[in-house]
Amino acid sequence: MPFDSVKEDAVWQRLCSVAEAPAPGAVMEVETGGQAVCLANVGGELAALDNICPHRLGPLGQGWIEGGAVVCPWHCWVFDVKTGVAAYPDKGQVAVFPLRVEGESVLIALPEREPQTEPSVDEENF
Repeated sequence: MPFDSVKEDAVWQRLCSVAEAPAPGAVMEVETGGQAVCLANVGGELAALDNICPHRLGPLGQGWIEGGAVVCPWHCWVFDVKTGVAAYPDKGQVAVFPLRVEGESVLIALPEREPQTEPSVDEENF
């Protein structure tokens, strides 16, 4: 689920340095605060999504960028980097997290939540 705004009490955590961030057109997995995040660089603009694809729990940070979206490496599910919505919206969505750059650090605001351990998509209706 995308974040429309950052709560006042949000805790910003260092995700990586600007130099460590992926090059334009690339993605990477980064772990912070006990959570894996997919960090994507679309046209020079960084975006952070939940790293777990809701289909079969694939690692989005091991995927690639296609048409400005992140593609899951396991079954090619496609997610908009701004909204987290899958190419077929009724099939799923991943969280999108706010980012900001301070000096040479990329910071992220993550909510407290339980990790996803089961697919959230009904395979019979897929």
